[in-house]
Amino acid sequence: MTDEQLMSLVKSGQLDYLNEVFSRFSKRIYNYFLKSTLDKSDSDDLTQELFIRVMKYRNSYKDGHSVQFWIFQIARNMVKDHFRKMKVHKDKFNPVEVMPEMVEETGNGEIERERRLHLAMKSLPDDKRELLVLSKFEGMKYEQIANMRKTSVSNIKVQVHRTIKELRDIYFELNEE
Repeated sequence: MTDEQLMSLVKSGQLDYLNEVFSRFSKRIYNYFLKSTLDKSDSDDLTQELFIRVMKYRNSYKDGHSVQFWIFQIARNMVKDHFRKMKVHKDKFNPVEVMPEMVEETGNGEIERERRLHLAMKSLPDDKRELLVLSKFEGMKYEQIANMRKTSVSNIKVQVHRTIKELRDIYFELNEE
C-alpha cells in the first residue's frame, strides 16, 4: 500500500492505519528534528507531537498529494515554532552521545570528525541548516524543497551549493583549532 493510500484511509477515520504511517516516517522525522534542533530530548518530543498533529489535522491532507511533503511541511513549521519559543536556542547544544560500540569501530579520529561536523552544523544559520538536512540527510528533491520555501529550483541549487561550501569552511576552521 502506498503512503498516499494509507493517509487517505487515516483521513477517512481509519486511525489504525496511523500506526503504519508512524512506522514509515518516524525515524526520518526524528532524524530531521535531531539534525535541526541538535537535541535528542527535543527531537523525541517533536516527533511525538508531529504524529499527534498528523492525526488532528488529517483532514487537511489532500488526497493524491505526497504524504512525505505534507508531513515534512508540518515538521518544518514545528521547527520554526520550536525556535521561536526558544529565543536562546543558539546557546543550547547537546552533542549526540556516541554509543560505546561506535568507539571501538570508528576510533577516536572518527568521533572527533563527527564532533566537528556537529559544531559546524550548529554554526550555520537555521535556514541553511534546514536546507542541508532536507536535501542531504533526508534526500528530498530540490523541487520539493523549492515548493516548501516558495522559490525556484535553481535558487535552491545555488543555496545548497553555497551552504555546503560554508559548512566545509567552518569545518576546516574547527580542524585548525
